[in-house]
Amino acid sequence: MAFVTKIKWVVLSVVTLSVASIIIHLSLAKLWTVNMVQYRAMPVLHEDFASTLGRQGVRNKKLWDSIKSLEGLQPNANARSNYSVPKEQSNGFIYAKVYGGFANIRSSICDLVAISRLLNATLVIPEIQESTRSKGISSKFKSFSYLYNEEQFIAYLKNDLIITKSLPESLIERRKRNEFPTFKPTSSASPNFYVKEVLPKLKKSKVVGIIIASGGALQSALPPTMAEIQRLRCRVAFHALQFRPEIQMLGHRMIHKLRGLGQPFLVYHPGLLRETLAYNGCGELFQDVHTELIQHRRAEMIKEGILKEELNVDSYLRRDKGLCPIMPEEVGILLRVMGYPSKTIIYLAGSETFGGQRALIPLRSMFINTLDRTSLCSDKELSDLFGPESPLPQNSSWPPPARSEAELKEEWKRAGPRPRPLPPPPDRPIYQHEKEGWYGWITETPTEPDPSPMDLRMRAHRLLWDALDYIVALEADAFFPGFNNDGSGWPDFSSLVMGHRLYETASSRTYRPDRKVVAELFNMTRENLYHPKRNWTMLVQEHLNKSTTEEGFIKQSLLSKPVMFLSHPLPECSCRMSSAKAAKLVKGEGGQFLYGGEDICPKWMQHAKEAGSLGKESAKSEDDGLPDYESNDFLNESEDDKNGGKINQTSLWEQDEEMDPND
Repeated sequence: MAFVTKIKWVVLSVVTLSVASIIIHLSLAKLWTVNMVQYRAMPVLHEDFASTLGRQGVRNKKLWDSIKSLEGLQPNANARSNYSVPKEQSNGFIYAKVYGGFANIRSSICDLVAISRLLNATLVIPEIQESTRSKGISSKFKSFSYLYNEEQFIAYLKNDLIITKSLPESLIERRKRNEFPTFKPTSSASPNFYVKEVLPKLKKSKVVGIIIASGGALQSALPPTMAEIQRLRCRVAFHALQFRPEIQMLGHRMIHKLRGLGQPFLVYHPGLLRETLAYNGCGELFQDVHTELIQHRRAEMIKEGILKEELNVDSYLRRDKGLCPIMPEEVGILLRVMGYPSKTIIYLAGSETFGGQRALIPLRSMFINTLDRTSLCSDKELSDLFGPESPLPQNSSWPPPARSEAELKEEWKRAGPRPRPLPPPPDRPIYQHEKEGWYGWITETPTEPDPSPMDLRMRAHRLLWDALDYIVALEADAFFPGFNNDGSGWPDFSSLVMGHRLYETASSRTYRPDRKVVAELFNMTRENLYHPKRNWTMLVQEHLNKSTTEEGFIKQSLLSKPVMFLSHPLPECSCRMSSAKAAKLVKGEGGQFLYGGEDICPKWMQHAKEAGSLGKESAKSEDDGLPDYESNDFLNESEDDKNGGKINQTSLWEQDEEMDPND
C-alpha cells in the first residue's frame, strides 16, 4: 500500500512539473512574439538603428571629430592681385584626347587647363576616351558631358582662359585628315617643353593636339614664380570640374540616406586594382587565377616599357616595403583596434575591387553595416544615371574551328597504331559567360584579347560609379585609404580624395597610414591576429592617430606632392587664419614649401570663421565623459549584439518615398 502511495506522489509531481513547464514556455513564447511584432512594425530605419546602438551610437570624439590643430587652414584658391585676365587673341586651339579611368581623367584635365593658360591658347573641351570608345551608350551624354558639367566648366574658368566646345567648322575637316601636329607628353613634362616645343608649332599651325594616357601632362612641382598656375589647377579640380546634375543629385541622395541613419560614417577605398597590383608586384597576395591575371598584366607592362623590373618578384617582401595595398582583412582589424564598433557604418568606395566580394568577406564579417552604392541605390536609379543605351548584339555560341580535308587526313595518319580508340565526343557549345571577361582566354591563349563591347561599356559605367563614390567620400566623417599615391606617379582615387578633403576641410579626419609601418605591425602579431596584445594595440592607435595630424600629412606630402600636386595642394591653394597658431615651415627636396607658407586669410573669411566658432562653442558636445576608445576585445562581442545592429539595406531604398523629390 505504501508503495502504491509513493507511485501516486511521483506521478503527481511529474504532472505538476510538466504543467508548470508548459505555462512558462507559453509565457516566453508570447513575450517573444510581441517583441518580434514590435520590431517588425518600426517604420523608420534610423530610429531602430539608433536605439539598437545605444550608447555606442553616440559620437565618439576620439574617432570622429576634426583635428583641432588643422582648423586654421582654409581653402583659398582665388587668384591673387597680380593675376591677369586671358587675352582675347589667343595663339591657337588645343584639343586633347584623355585616356584612362576616373583618377587619370581628373588629373589630366587640370593639367590641360594649366597648359592652355601657360601657352595663351583656346582649349577645346577634352574628349574622354572611356566614353567615346564605348559603342551604343546614351547619345544624350557624350565624351566630357558623360561625366562633367560642360556649362559649369566653361563659366567658372572664363576669367582664366577661353574654352570652346569644338573647333571651328573650317578646322574640323583638317583635323580629320591629321594635318595638325600632335604631342604625347608624359606626366613629368616641364613647362619649358611646352614653351619651346609646343608653342612654336601652335603659333604656326594654330591648332595642336595633345594625347594624354599617363594621367597627367605637366610636372607636379612648379617653381614659385608659377604659383598662380598651381592655384589654377586647384580651381579646376575643386570648383570647375563639377559632375553633371544627374550624378550630383544621386550622390547627394546617397549622402542623405547615410546621414538619415543618425550615425557618422567612414568611407574605405580598398585600392585593389589590377593595374596597381601588377605594377607593384603583389600577385602572390591572391590565389588561383587572380595571381595569374595579375602576372599576365605585369608581363604586358614590362613588354610595353611601363615597368623595368623582373616578372617574378617576392610579393610578401614588396608588402613589407609598403608597396602593396593593405588587405581588407587587415583594415578591419586596424579599425576595430582603433575602437570602431562592429556596428560602424562603413561605405565601400571604388568601382572595381580586384578579387571581388571574396576579398571583402573578412571586413564584412567584422563590420556588419558595410554598404556600397548598390545598398543605397536601386537598380533603376543606377540605370537612369547613364540613360537609354542601345542593346549589345547577342553573340551566338562559337562553332568548333573548321578543318580542311588535308588536315583531317594528316590527323588520321598521326593517330597511332590500330585498333584506334573511339573518337572524342562532339564539341559542346561555349556559353556566354565563358566568352566574356577572363573566362574565355586565361587558359586558352597567351595574349589578352581586345576588350569586348561589353567591357568598353562597363569601363564607361565605372566612371559614373567612381563619381558617386567621390561625392560620398568627400562628405564622410572619416576616410581610410587601402592604397594611395605615395611616390609611384600614378594618379589614384584615394589620393584625389585625400587632396580634396585637405583643401576643403583640412581638419577632417583622414587617415594616412604608412603601409610599411603597418606591415611591420602585422608581422609582429601575425600568429595572434585576432587576439592582439594591449601593447600592440597601443602602437596601432598611436600610428593611425598621428597619421591624421600635421605630422602625418607632412610625411605623406614628402612623397606625394613631387609627383601629384592635387594630392597635397598646400600651401598655394590655402590660407591660414590670423588667430591660428603659426606653423613651422616645411620644404621639400626641391625647395618648394609643403607646409607653413600659406597666406593670411582675407578679413571676410576671418569674420565668418569667428561667427562659426561662436556657434560651435555654444553647443555642448554629446560625447563628454565617454571613454577615448571603445573596447578592443572584438572577439568577445556576442553574436546577438552584432546581429542586433545590422542595417536592413533594402529599407534604405524605401526612404526615397519619404524624401522630397527635389531634395
